[in-house]
Amino acid sequence: MAIVPAHLMRSIGGGYDNESIALTAMVLTFLFWVVSLRGSLTSSVIFGTLSGFAYVYMVAAWGGYIFVLNMVGVHAFALIAGGRYNARLHVSYTLFYAIGTIGAVQIPVVGWTPLKSLEQLGPCGVFLAMQVVGLGEWLIKSKGLKSSKERWESRVKLYGIAFAVGVALIMVVLPSGYFGPLSSRVRGLFVQHTRTGNPLVDSVAEHQPASPAAYYQYLNVVCNLAPIGFIMILFKLNDQSAFLILYAMVTYFFSAKMVRLIILTGPIASVLGGHFIGFMFDWSLDQIMGVNSSSGDASSEKENGSMTVDSTDGNGAVGSAKKSKARAKAAARASSSSKKDDDSMLPSELVQLKKVVAEKYHSIEGQFFRKIAALLFGFALFTYGKGFGDYCDKMAVALSNPSIMFKAQLKSGQSIIVDDYREAYWWLRDNTPEDSRIMAWWDYGYQITGIANRTTIADGNTWNHEHIALLGRTLTSPEKEAHRVARHLADYVLIWAGGGGDDLAKSPHLARIANSVYRDVCPGDPTCRQFGFVDKYGTPTPMMEASLLYKLHGHNHKQGVKVDPNRFREVFTSKYGKVRIFKVLGVSQESKEWVADPTNRDCDVEGGWFCRGLYPPALESVLKSKKDFAQLEDFNAKRDEADSDAYQKAYMENMRDPKKAAAEAAKASAKKEKKKKKKVEEEDYDDEVKPPTMKELEQIRDSLADVWEDTETTTRLWELISVGDVDELNAWLNAVPSAAYARSADGRGPMFWAFENKNQDVVKLLMSRGVRTSDKDKDGKTPRDM
Repeated sequence: MAIVPAHLMRSIGGGYDNESIALTAMVLTFLFWVVSLRGSLTSSVIFGTLSGFAYVYMVAAWGGYIFVLNMVGVHAFALIAGGRYNARLHVSYTLFYAIGTIGAVQIPVVGWTPLKSLEQLGPCGVFLAMQVVGLGEWLIKSKGLKSSKERWESRVKLYGIAFAVGVALIMVVLPSGYFGPLSSRVRGLFVQHTRTGNPLVDSVAEHQPASPAAYYQYLNVVCNLAPIGFIMILFKLNDQSAFLILYAMVTYFFSAKMVRLIILTGPIASVLGGHFIGFMFDWSLDQIMGVNSSSGDASSEKENGSMTVDSTDGNGAVGSAKKSKARAKAAARASSSSKKDDDSMLPSELVQLKKVVAEKYHSIEGQFFRKIAALLFGFALFTYGKGFGDYCDKMAVALSNPSIMFKAQLKSGQSIIVDDYREAYWWLRDNTPEDSRIMAWWDYGYQITGIANRTTIADGNTWNHEHIALLGRTLTSPEKEAHRVARHLADYVLIWAGGGGDDLAKSPHLARIANSVYRDVCPGDPTCRQFGFVDKYGTPTPMMEASLLYKLHGHNHKQGVKVDPNRFREVFTSKYGKVRIFKVLGVSQESKEWVADPTNRDCDVEGGWFCRGLYPPALESVLKSKKDFAQLEDFNAKRDEADSDAYQKAYMENMRDPKKAAAEAAKASAKKEKKKKKKVEEEDYDDEVKPPTMKELEQIRDSLADVWEDTETTTRLWELISVGDVDELNAWLNAVPSAAYARSADGRGPMFWAFENKNQDVVKLLMSRGVRTSDKDKDGKTPRDM
């Protein structure tokens, strides 16, 4: 387990993630829990207590403590339901849950959620049920009830009363809003990726389903060994091994839903694979060295507890051997009788087959082939074991490489080390005042805090959805509007550029997250189709082109793209252009001083370290338009139900049908443009996006003349023209002018389809936008030939 890549991916030396220490706490909790279920009651007290403290350590380290809590709770419930309740189980779980919960509520970011959140109330219910079952068994013992009927009557009566009291308590508390809903991440484990209803959760790449390749990458040959060990343990079930079975099933289900959770499969896959290898190693040793020549009988004797040596026999070794032989014979007779009983339930053909196999297995030839098989296993163990070790070494090296530096190759073939990210963070550390505030997308907040040693507006934690939405709104808003917010929050803006998964590539998610709280970002369009690219060449929609992020990203790098020098000034661009930093001009010192004042913080206790910052009063006009994000499952949240439900419904429909969403977004964009024409903002700020001139349209047309391919754009154009929806087509072309010049793989485009459908209104609309009737398709035909 120490070297399997699934474990190394978060536990490697130098890791900064919370999981780096949380995995140790998780495995320790599970170890103490399983050990507490065997041995004496004193052992249960000791290890049950240790499992509770290990769980508290887990809570302090990582939000994945919810998995640990529920895993232990599910195991305890399964044992009770399977009739395996005993004093050891009662003591172990009671200590684990009581100590663990008392410790968890002491951690500020957790608070009382273990007793309020639905995803943590299951183990609480198991704890209460455990006490009821324990009380029932105590009453039965104290009353001296002997018959099975009397015992069950007593249990049913007590369980009924407890159930009624529980239901009544829930009915009283439920209307008060005490219980919290399932979190988006937990909900996302039971629904398709990008369908949780929360755009922030849906935007995270690690939340996509795991592929077979991902399992093999992080588990390697353990992928093949673990299922065999799982099947073997099924035939040796007890209180402890039942935990392994449940752990394996639960982690496989959840890791298949979310690739990040493969990290949880490392420990259990290693245990199951190790169980199989250990069994085969013992068997092979037995065949080669004859450690136990009668392995079949010996194993049976061991299981029956008969393989013991009585050292207290007065006749010494001889007497001991005689007793052992007598016990072995008794065990053999019992085993033979048991086998006869078992065989009586089988078809005669299968009984005969078993007899033949047994004879062959114990024959001279069988012994020879068993030795060959044992040697082959030893060879395979050595070969694959060495290969597995080498693979883990390579993965360890790869996982140990710093994530902010990587090797790349220039067009000339020269190999380079791209060190842009560290370079940028060190520039912030060395060239900005210590009280500087850095605005950047939340993904790399931890890096800015840890490496640049500067305050970041949002770190790698996503617990505050509304705050991240404000950050997304600022970056995706028009430059002047964005500056009005940024000057009250930050001194510098840092963006990732340079292509790949940079901020511009992520920006549609930013707009979508912003709109989930500030509905005026993309009115009537929960998935913000108005914000994005119109083609594979990176042509932005008007909304994206006007955004602060687009201007910062393309400043002096794209023709005609510049930031307003009165609002932002470029101060740093890394060697390969991966990171750009801009200084915010006109920073409000009044807001900065207000935020820095300790009296303007909301702390859990007076003088405490856990304090939530408050926004400066100057942002009140922006904040008043926000709607706290609420999902469909937030059954007890105080919210505008009609608005929230309508938003969630529209969001889910748009995710299911992106083509329809794009068309509706075009309509909404057209309406928005009309409103902007009538609106005159303060400071002579006009948000209106002017339609392109004919000369500009011709330039776009000529640049796309040689681009012939079947895309979603050409498909949607054909659909709109086929049904004659001129209004929707016009609205779309207003939002995305370049769509008028799209050509499918056969060289035909909207003008061809307009003539083909004999729709003069569409022909006039396209001609007004400079679409030519003289264009030719791959067969040399023009639209007029249609």
